[in-house]
Amino acid sequence: MAMVGLFWIAEGDVYVGAKPSGLAPGVRLTPEGVMALGDGQSGLYLWEDVRALTVTDVPVKSLTRQAGAVKDLVVGTVVNMVVPVGMGRADAAPAMMTVGVETRDGDHALAAYVAAAVGYSPAEVDLSRALLARLTGGAATMATTLAAMTRWGRTWEGGSPRAAEREKLLREWAG
Repeated sequence: MAMVGLFWIAEGDVYVGAKPSGLAPGVRLTPEGVMALGDGQSGLYLWEDVRALTVTDVPVKSLTRQAGAVKDLVVGTVVNMVVPVGMGRADAAPAMMTVGVETRDGDHALAAYVAAAVGYSPAEVDLSRALLARLTGGAATMATTLAAMTRWGRTWEGGSPRAAEREKLLREWAG
């Protein structure tokens, strides 16, 4: 499994945002179309009906966001040491982003968890948005682009690549 831009690639599966588990919301890109996953949002939007894919509410990496993540880690560690287990604490859920799917039947807003703890770099956000636009550029373009992403996911070993490699992959896939 690896994160490349806004995409989570797990073997042959490509997700926008984090790969969901259980009833958590998520968006999977398949050869057939855009699949809405999770509680309250299910369905398949066929590529032939998809006119545009957009993503909003994407957290962009910044020094402030990184400092906030460190602060949250420190505070969480202290709280875990001081407050006994079972005292009604609730862990904060990861941030959510919205994947917009424009079809002939209208616009659909799908929720997906953010995979990057401190946000995404501006370059990766822009390249990911370009890649989403490319996926709606016709059946042949979508098929070859999605095939390249899944092929990479099946052969990649290890965690997420470094930023420069992620940007290189996004540029290749976005054409």
